[in-house]
Amino acid sequence: MFLRRYSSLLLRPWSRRLSGLCCPLAEQRSLLRLRGPNTATFLQGLITNDAQRLREGAVYSHLLNVQGRSLFDVILYRFPSEQAELNDVLLECDVSAVEPIQAHLKVYNLRKKIDIQPCPELSVWAVISSQKSQDPPARKLPAPALLCGPDPRVAVMGWRLVAQSGEDVAEIVPDAQMGSYKDYCRHRYEHGVPEGASDIQPGVALPLESNLVYMNGISFSKGCYLGQELTARTHHTGVIRKRLTPVRLSSPLPREIQGPEIVTAAGKAAGKYKAGIEDLGLALLRLAHINEELLIKVDSQGPVSVTASAPEWWPKTSDS
Repeated sequence: MFLRRYSSLLLRPWSRRLSGLCCPLAEQRSLLRLRGPNTATFLQGLITNDAQRLREGAVYSHLLNVQGRSLFDVILYRFPSEQAELNDVLLECDVSAVEPIQAHLKVYNLRKKIDIQPCPELSVWAVISSQKSQDPPARKLPAPALLCGPDPRVAVMGWRLVAQSGEDVAEIVPDAQMGSYKDYCRHRYEHGVPEGASDIQPGVALPLESNLVYMNGISFSKGCYLGQELTARTHHTGVIRKRLTPVRLSSPLPREIQGPEIVTAAGKAAGKYKAGIEDLGLALLRLAHINEELLIKVDSQGPVSVTASAPEWWPKTSDS
């Protein structure tokens, strides 16, 4: 009941109906709630994006370590309330990252006194639309939806819903078909959108190689934050030689093979396969080899062919 009375505040009459494939993400995505009078200031010093953008909608961001490596990829939402201040924020993250993020935030929460708690009463859904338009649905959504808005990363990822756990989401998106988490993952890998610890390895991945700029996940004008120096320096040099790239395999890899090397037909190192589902996945590849014939050598079988491609949502000219 507590959440229901806020649900109408961010949901207003719109011009189109929300349709597509509605996929539950509770299997791999969880929510933390951050509350306190200094929440925005607290986040501003830790995330790559500008916390003030939460006034406009959901925000994609990374939390970095002091060396500038990505620790966690997150999506932030302003909790719907009557106040305009950013004192109540929902943080969406990988299920495996809930406790590590709490521990990470606790280190820097000495003076801000931000209350940080898991939200098992809420769940996240994705609505993947076949329409490229970001126009919202036609009518006010019913109470089960706490939040509804475009995925802040790229348009091809459709919409994000936050609802009370156990609610019938079919009431919220009556024009959508119910999908699965597997459907969501295949869509994500097909379009080259990384998410979670399997795709963005904590403490190892570099944010710009993980396409953070292309996915609207960083602000270069907001001021200092943890891990900023390396990221800002790399951006301003304009040199990004490797990127997470969508790939299609000629056959699925055996489960026991983790992070295999990808080579050119001539045997030259081209990159590393990161994660995927069946024949679709992501690889950290040198851009110089993206259009070449690529292979993964598998001892138990013949080599697996790898076809890489630049997603449509990448800018036509690279500015990192």
